[in-house]
Amino acid sequence: MVTRIKVMDDRLINQIAAGEVVERPASILKELMENSLDAGAQTISIECEHGGMKRIRVCDDGNGIPKDDLRLALSRHATSKLTVFDDLYSVSTLGFRGEALPSIAAVSRLRLRSRARGASQGWEVVCNGGDEVSEPKPSPHDTGTTVTIEDLFFNTPARRKFLRAEQTELSHMDKVLRTMALARFDVGLEFNHNGRRGVVFKPALNESSQMNRITQVCGEAFGANCVYFEQTTGELKLSGWLGLPTFSRSQRDLQYFFVNGRAVRDNLLSHAARRGYKDVMYHGRHPAYIVNLEMPSAKVDVNVHPAKTEVRFRDTRSVHDFIYRSLHQVVAELTPGDTETLQSGANSSVMQPRTPFATAPSVGTGFQNSSFQNTMRLPATDQLHEQMSSYGQLASGPANQVAKPPELNNAGPGIDASHQDIPPLGFALAQLKGAYVLAENEHGLILVDMHAAHERIVYEGLKSQMDSDHVAVQPLLVPLTLSTSTREADAAEQHAELFADLGFDVHRMGESTIKVSAVPVLLEHADLPTLVRDVLSDLLELGQSRAVEDSINELLSTAACHGSVRANRQLTRDEMNVLLRQMEATERAGQCNHGRPTWKQVSLTELDSWFLRGR
Repeated sequence: MVTRIKVMDDRLINQIAAGEVVERPASILKELMENSLDAGAQTISIECEHGGMKRIRVCDDGNGIPKDDLRLALSRHATSKLTVFDDLYSVSTLGFRGEALPSIAAVSRLRLRSRARGASQGWEVVCNGGDEVSEPKPSPHDTGTTVTIEDLFFNTPARRKFLRAEQTELSHMDKVLRTMALARFDVGLEFNHNGRRGVVFKPALNESSQMNRITQVCGEAFGANCVYFEQTTGELKLSGWLGLPTFSRSQRDLQYFFVNGRAVRDNLLSHAARRGYKDVMYHGRHPAYIVNLEMPSAKVDVNVHPAKTEVRFRDTRSVHDFIYRSLHQVVAELTPGDTETLQSGANSSVMQPRTPFATAPSVGTGFQNSSFQNTMRLPATDQLHEQMSSYGQLASGPANQVAKPPELNNAGPGIDASHQDIPPLGFALAQLKGAYVLAENEHGLILVDMHAAHERIVYEGLKSQMDSDHVAVQPLLVPLTLSTSTREADAAEQHAELFADLGFDVHRMGESTIKVSAVPVLLEHADLPTLVRDVLSDLLELGQSRAVEDSINELLSTAACHGSVRANRQLTRDEMNVLLRQMEATERAGQCNHGRPTWKQVSLTELDSWFLRGR
């Protein structure tokens, strides 16, 4: 039997569209809030019952909808946000498809009330499960719009069965609300559930109130362990709050990424952010951040998914590079001088780029000429053992004359906390159990894991040397031949110069075969087939690859670990002070090469609380 082709009726079309847009009550909340924001709302009030399954009401003070447009607002593909075809390639609003309201109306009982700005009264229309929209009738309403959704999926019981428990659906709605709160600090939000007042976000128009909102959404711990940043390159601007590497998470639950104010989920953005935290994140942990990317709307395609949670960039590679470089730079500049107030409990969240510590007299010419400083620049990994003997030379070298400012040399084990020349990590007091350095700064007590700290210093020195020197190349006695896909062979041929810059000699031998004739010296014993394939995979996916850099850094990290000062190595106070000064001048000094913290601040307030002082 031949089945004839026929046009589906409007109700079925709307229900199919609803399947793309309306997954659960949280999906409805997201769509309605985006409509309110596009209408210029400054305050949005949400009420729901039974996790949104029984009732959702969203009320805003936006521009409202004129009487003659109310019924049209519930028609498919009717929108005020697009006028001509070219507008589709430069979308600056959160919603634009004209599908949300009719799709929601197809699976619920919807009431739409609104009063347009400047109108004398409000009007309302009703639609039940995709039925004909009623004629507008007068309804008292302030300027703005109220959308009430009741009995979600009442006419599609099969889909209603997929809804979860009330508390689960409520948690999804709460996540949408909190994401919107971070996307638009200027808008006030209020959420009530089952008649009880829930969370309230007041408009945040200054730095202090914005931090209060961030703390309200992400918790006090994130607010006390994040830094604000801004980076601009051409038409791209990146800003937001980055959690300190020591404030890592077991899940990706505190990662918020916005593109022109739109919350998105994108593998490209996640990959760039993850690489920005490379070298400082403990294995299996995830960073926390709130990041907003601003760029011309014509260079990002938001017309990818009906729920508008995915985007596609016109120039993927440049966007990825910009995000990676920006976050990498900010994380690298988080020296102890930037983070000490955060770790001591201060509510500061603004970080400005800093130069390496050079304000105290303790970092003068004598320190720069010390054997400790010189050995940091040794490129060969087999020379790292000289680091061990350098500590013993410090006491008799010029560095011991500058370990403290002259006026503090006779101050005894403690220091004057009011002194203006106290460096961020203070001055050493003693060594504990041969593993930790105890120091005092103006905020209280500093504890340093001397092996972890020295490991980072050595590692960063080796990386700097690698960056400044040409990569040594080792020809292979027997060239490596790899069978690849045609796309991978094309990528190898197209990016031959990139491979050469990385120290590889790669040539295409056939349609799906490549030959590797030379490799970097440091990687001659690595798993070359896997490494080359990883590079090709990255080139096809991202247009670039850092697999080789990661492999080299892994070797340098291992070398730095074995070449760093070990536990139970007894250091003099001058030697400990030189270590502290090096930490202040080293990038990413807050974590060792494996992501573990290198130092900890214990504030005077904490110390007082331990002994109940002031009570």
